[in-house]
Amino acid sequence: MKFSANLGFLWTDRPLPDAIRTAKAAGFDAVECHWPYAFDPADVRQALIETGLTMLGLNTDRGAVAAGENGLAALVGRETDARHAIDQALDYAAAIGTPNVHVMCGFAQGRAAHDTFVSNLKYACDRAARAGITILIEPLNHYDAKGYFLSTTDQAIAIMDEVGADNIRLMFDCYHVQLMQGDLSHQITNLMPRIGHIQFASVPDRGRPDQGEVNYAHIFSHIASLGYDAPLGAEYKPQGDTDATLGWMETYR
Repeated sequence: MKFSANLGFLWTDRPLPDAIRTAKAAGFDAVECHWPYAFDPADVRQALIETGLTMLGLNTDRGAVAAGENGLAALVGRETDARHAIDQALDYAAAIGTPNVHVMCGFAQGRAAHDTFVSNLKYACDRAARAGITILIEPLNHYDAKGYFLSTTDQAIAIMDEVGADNIRLMFDCYHVQLMQGDLSHQITNLMPRIGHIQFASVPDRGRPDQGEVNYAHIFSHIASLGYDAPLGAEYKPQGDTDATLGWMETYR
């Protein structure tokens, strides 16, 4: 198995370029992040070149976090802001060689929110296609993100079908899917043709993967048996020093 360090949770005590170098030293095969915009993309790109790692993905801006926003793409009346966030993410991804951008929909409900999300995703996919970038959408569980517009894989697939673009895929986070729907093995099998990236963390505490209710030795073996060989994203909260939590990686390789 190959693993990607999600630097939104791991080594958050250091600047992003330094966290990239630390992830390489720890044995990760790739990296990914949440919101890299505080860092000069030239510095991030240099760290990626030095380490030989790829930044697999990054997220669109959340919006006014202090006001409780967590994404913009499904917010009616915020289309201009949502598309600015999409442009920002795609430009940053292109500058550092990132192949995937996760478009965050935000807290919203109803048909108008659905139509707004679909419209913004069509915009994102069209613009991303020119740069060879894939758009990802990710269902979030309603315990951590109550009211988030996208919450199940069924909803995500229906939206992807409506968008109808070749470069939109599902971000399958085992942690979120287990909390909302369970049945991870069958879900992964059925959805594999639509998956663009897989992430993981223990359930229910979102800690390191060698604890909790999910048997990741089985899940990772199942993923490999389906022919998926891209790095799997370690998006877990280390609950202390990141380096002290990495024993799982050698076990699961």
